[in-house]
Amino acid sequence: MIITPARSQAGTAGKSGSQFTGTAYPYLTMPATDGVTINTVDFTPGARTHWHSHESGQILQVLAGRGLIQSEGGPVHVLRAGDTVWAPPGERHWHGAAPDSFMVHTAISLGVTAWEIPVTDDEYAAAPLTEENER
Repeated sequence: MIITPARSQAGTAGKSGSQFTGTAYPYLTMPATDGVTINTVDFTPGARTHWHSHESGQILQVLAGRGLIQSEGGPVHVLRAGDTVWAPPGERHWHGAAPDSFMVHTAISLGVTAWEIPVTDDEYAAAPLTEENER
């Protein structure tokens, strides 16, 4: 068993660049342990990850706000507090806050994360599904 006390979590200040577009506040909740990394990320409105995939998949738990997510070749979906997402191994995707909302999620990443290129403004602005169509 490994316990990571809150006082030792590696929170960071606002971070732009790297694997984010816009300002995001990532907090390393649990450093890589047996191929599992857990991060809680606060996204400011419009902030998002770059395209990426996970060797063994990723679980996202949306804690607050409203966000967007897209898998390569698929539609943009709206995320809301309480939603849980499973991204299967190797699925290329991105996620972040809606243009008019903050979003906080906990990301459980399994295996190595392969970071890629930024999501373009056009990709980000693609019309999300309406609530009636997505559920």
